[in-house]
Amino acid sequence: MTGPAMTSVRVDAWAWAVRLYKTRSAASTACKAGHLKVNGDRAKPSQQVKVGDEVRAYVGGTEKIYIARKLIVKRVGAAVAADCFEDLTPPPPPKTETPSDVTRERGSGRPTKRDRRLLDQLRGH
Repeated sequence: MTGPAMTSVRVDAWAWAVRLYKTRSAASTACKAGHLKVNGDRAKPSQQVKVGDEVRAYVGGTEKIYIARKLIVKRVGAAVAADCFEDLTPPPPPKTETPSDVTRERGSGRPTKRDRRLLDQLRGH
């Protein structure tokens, strides 16, 4: 349901309709937990979203930043949903290479002070 007469939509319904969350109740729960923000303020599930509002959603362990471009209430296909928002989320930082875990032979006892220092050097501490 879109149209020129619609000026605002509930934030939980919009987040569900554009596929930020799998269910509307999950979107509502995210609002109550403070994981959805509209224009920098914590959003209650019934808060209204307008075209041009910034919506920040904490999804899957990362914060995503969206600008609402179209208002929809019904859940639509992913291609249509992608037209309803602009994604401003910065790309994730590159993964750093970490050295593999140092393993000791079984039964060799506790590491000595010298062994611990060498292990710390290998780990970069």
